[in-house]
Amino acid sequence: MSVNAQSSQVKISEALESAVVRFAGDSGDGMQLVGTQFTASTALLGNDLATLPDFPAEIRAPASTLAGVSGFQINFSSHDIYTPGDAVQALVAMNAAALKVNLPDLEPGGIIVANSDGFTAHTLKLAGYEKNPLEDNSLAGYRVFSVPITMLTRQAVEPTGLKPKDAERCKNFFALGLVFWLYERDMTPTLHWLEDKFGKRPEIGEANALALKAGFNFGVTTEIFPAHYHIGPAKRTPGTYRKIRGTDAISLGLTAAAERAGKKLFYASYPITPASDILHELVKYKNFGVKVFQAEDEIAAMCAAIGAAYGGDFAATGTSGPGMDLKAEALGLAVILELPCVVVNMQRGGPSTGLPTKSEQADLLQAIWGRHGECPVPVLAAKSPSDCFWTAIEAFQIAVKYMTPVILLADGYLGNSAEPWKVPKVEELPIIPVTHLADPEGFQPYSRNDDLARPWAIPGTPGMAHRIGGLEKQHLTGAVSYDFKNHEFMVRLRAEKVAKVAASIPPQPVFGADSGDLLVVSWGSTFGTVHTAVDIAQKRGLRVGHAHLRHLFPFPNDLGEILKRYQTVLVPELNLGQLRMLLRATYLVDAIALTKVQGRPFTIREVLHEIERLTKEG
Repeated sequence: MSVNAQSSQVKISEALESAVVRFAGDSGDGMQLVGTQFTASTALLGNDLATLPDFPAEIRAPASTLAGVSGFQINFSSHDIYTPGDAVQALVAMNAAALKVNLPDLEPGGIIVANSDGFTAHTLKLAGYEKNPLEDNSLAGYRVFSVPITMLTRQAVEPTGLKPKDAERCKNFFALGLVFWLYERDMTPTLHWLEDKFGKRPEIGEANALALKAGFNFGVTTEIFPAHYHIGPAKRTPGTYRKIRGTDAISLGLTAAAERAGKKLFYASYPITPASDILHELVKYKNFGVKVFQAEDEIAAMCAAIGAAYGGDFAATGTSGPGMDLKAEALGLAVILELPCVVVNMQRGGPSTGLPTKSEQADLLQAIWGRHGECPVPVLAAKSPSDCFWTAIEAFQIAVKYMTPVILLADGYLGNSAEPWKVPKVEELPIIPVTHLADPEGFQPYSRNDDLARPWAIPGTPGMAHRIGGLEKQHLTGAVSYDFKNHEFMVRLRAEKVAKVAASIPPQPVFGADSGDLLVVSWGSTFGTVHTAVDIAQKRGLRVGHAHLRHLFPFPNDLGEILKRYQTVLVPELNLGQLRMLLRATYLVDAIALTKVQGRPFTIREVLHEIERLTKEG
């Protein structure tokens, strides 16, 4: 149904359990901005939510082209949700290219709010349309609302005296106001945000506020929309909640770990998408003694973190994609020095520059094995934006307890996505005990405790001078050693130490059936999709379990026994089967891979389809 004329229908408010909305337009149309504001308003209303920002790879791709489309998707609900949603139920398309790119994801009968001013002969040609889809009946299977958003925005902001081009830039806020009305969101928080954001340029803030109100009032007064929608708040455990992205959660987790250890956090990084936001966020925490260093390259960032760890700080560095390659040699130095630090890898599509703004899980084997020599490092992976906080804390716990660098894997999806997070009380956070040897009596820099960790001796401590460097260390003394038997002894000792980390790992939880036809094993950002798919399969009577791994090296001690309790093991991954290969090699289990390397997360239906296929065949 295409609606361009007024209707005599009376508007009603329909109650929904959930909705999936996507804003889409040019990379310069501010879709991420309005998506973020819609998310903030939704969080304040108490809905559960999950978001999926989608950026073009180019900083400013050619306007109105398919390659330049930017999108922001939000799934919000009155009950618990774990993914940004499969099929989009309402699409805001600011131009023809945005419609063409995103239409395949819109469910049949879904809502299209189209900016008719973005469907000119020129933009239609750039998008590959021979005819205007708003006029040729090709969208008959959807509820189409064609609105001249650009023109209405110019009219709304005319009192500010802005030039036409500047006025048109406010059209994203007109669209936001309209969607606020459509889903009964409060625009007050956004109006306050505009005041704060443009305090030094009040005319810009006023123009955007006028556009926002005009969009909202258009929904109220026009008769083209027969209904708007109400989604009630989700039931939650009492507490203080905030909206959090993965990069924000990692930043807070690293800072909290240092605070709970009575240490200062030092974070070194070189700007790279999508890890740069950790650097940007940590700059704000100077009042907690956080020291941030933007290095000249990735190697310098890794080496600076090693230096900070040697000096007794809680040291961390972060990167994405190619940056992890460059850190590899210096990471080996941290291993042979046996110094605690955390390396965050926000994975993205590769190889090389690859898909810098898209998500992938293809760095798992690199994290475990991607260094020269026998160079073992514990590897953890966060499962959700809020879980990034807890995983960052655990990474430091392991690093300090075992005197080793630790790799924390996340990805662009987790880093950029947001969800509600219950803010923990400080006393709920684990205390991280740190001991710096002060008594020089009998000091040997490479002696060992029960965990095989060597002493963390601060340079300058009287009587504790010792040699450091990348050459092999003599057992106990730390002197340079070329003895072949000592080298093998130290290699095996470092490997045994990392293997001991498994003793600190709690029993592996399994959701659903604790034995049966199928176990789905996942890691990282696939958690929400797999958890939801398994939950649906369980409700359909299938004997399916779900084991989501946080600890990827070493594996939990009980994982092998868990795998044996199921007839079939399925491993969904956003790579070509890296965890599946590790499980097959480690436990001799005939695991089946479900892989996807498209820069996009799995949908629930993709995983559910494979679960149902395997259980029927089994």
